Amino acid sequence: MSESTTSKEKILKKVRSALIHKSNQEIGDVDNDSEIFASSDEPLEIQFAQNFSALNGKFVFCENETEFIESFDFIIKDNNWKNIFCLEPQIKELLKKGNINFSDIESNFLNTDIGLTLCECLIARTGSVMITSKQASGRRLPVYANFHMVIAYASQLVNNVKDGLKLIREKYNGQLPSMISTISGPSRTADIEKTLVQGAHGPKEIFVFLIDDTNNSQ
Repeated sequence: MSESTTSKEKILKKVRSALIHKSNQEIGDVDNDSEIFASSDEPLEIQFAQNFSALNGKFVFCENETEFIESFDFIIKDNNWKNIFCLEPQIKELLKKGNINFSDIESNFLNTDIGLTLCECLIARTGSVMITSKQASGRRLPVYANFHMVIAYASQLVNNVKDGLKLIREKYNGQLPSMISTISGPSRTADIEKTLVQGAHGPKEIFVFLIDDTNNSQ
């Protein structure tokens, strides 16, 4: 018998013995509330911006909704982007204020280049955007357009995924949406000849416009 087989048998015997002769030691209550990761002294918006940017996301801070309109208008004109699609009533009102052309007609969906959506919350620790199927933009728009533009508010910042799920439970009175997902930067793959390709399974770029709603200036 080889040395490796002997070692394997020894381990298996110990496992069998442990299963037969169970320990009498009581296991204490599991602590599900304490934080696993060390907390940061940085404000949530700074944490999110750093972690989101590290994932190749594009972060734009706006002091108010007026500044969002100006920033968004500048970006689309600077890049000569067309075919903007939006289904969120709140964002559509902002675009109308800025005289920015967009479509919300289903027949134009397949020609979409820019998809504008809201989100449920922003996860600061991971730099992720949490979305659900309950949103007006649904399941398709966040993954279909070449460029995904997320409009979020400072009041939507949470520390971690657990906090985000708690927020969603409270928002929908415990009736969780059929789809809850987090977006952590543009999709990437190196499956083909180990060459990293960005946007292979979704948008090529993701922008987050974070609007400060902690003050009343608009």
